[in-house]
Amino acid sequence: MTTISEGISALPPAPGPFDTVRRILFRSPTVIAATVMIAIFVVVAALAPWLAPYDPLAQSMLKINKLPSWENWLGTDQFGRDVLSRMIYGARNSLLFGFISPVLAAIFGTLLGVVAGYFGGYTDRIISRVVDLLLAFPELLLAILIAAVLGGGFWNIIAVITVAFIPGFARVARAQTLSVKQEPYVEAAIAVGVRTPIIILRHIVPNIMAPIVALMTLWVASAIRLEASLSFLGIGTQAPNPSWGNIIRDGLNSLFGSPWPIIGAGAAITIVVLAFNLVGDAVRDALDPSTAR
Repeated sequence: MTTISEGISALPPAPGPFDTVRRILFRSPTVIAATVMIAIFVVVAALAPWLAPYDPLAQSMLKINKLPSWENWLGTDQFGRDVLSRMIYGARNSLLFGFISPVLAAIFGTLLGVVAGYFGGYTDRIISRVVDLLLAFPELLLAILIAAVLGGGFWNIIAVITVAFIPGFARVARAQTLSVKQEPYVEAAIAVGVRTPIIILRHIVPNIMAPIVALMTLWVASAIRLEASLSFLGIGTQAPNPSWGNIIRDGLNSLFGSPWPIIGAGAAITIVVLAFNLVGDAVRDALDPSTAR
């Protein structure tokens, strides 16, 4: 007869973090291609000073609205600036906003959601009403309202996108906390007198992180789109600093003469957003117990 200890030793070991990452990123050719595209854009953004053929701010009256050539691969804009160089440097702004804002929103939103779900009562009511108020506005409209007040500086835009995303994280964290705090191990910790901060940090937060991480990955794409929209409207990244959004806005002034700024920046936004959405879907499926088989 097989003993209990032999049965336990026969169980496969729990997958480590590297196994989870490998299962997410290499689960299908589509996800692999998306991961490769994200890696390419990250490398391009990191090496922008060495990869950009020209100064992205340098203007030339002799090169206004030039068509693509060996000298300027994507042509020039209405000020004679090299479009390819501006796109390479613009990737820095777009990816920074895309990575930093969802991370900050996840931190603050999770904090609010955990506090509301764990303590309940008036604390839950107050936080939930504030979150519901913010959710009453579409993300873009809320970001426009805040950006119009704060202005278009780098950290102001980070704050704008962060505030726009906090309500979604707060609701997910609250729902997960309400579920986890009913588990026996949490009730046992409360019964033996474990302090509340330790219970939250050791038992609550680690067990609600899977949906938070999945949502954060999906919203990287949303943050890039939101920053591009704000820059296109003139309240995001301010000229002359390049951003994919304001590259498209500048290209509208010479749409029929030189459409390459719009084509290039639009293609970059589309590819990056699609790639992050595909990876985000893979992360969600891998971390969801009902689909991670």
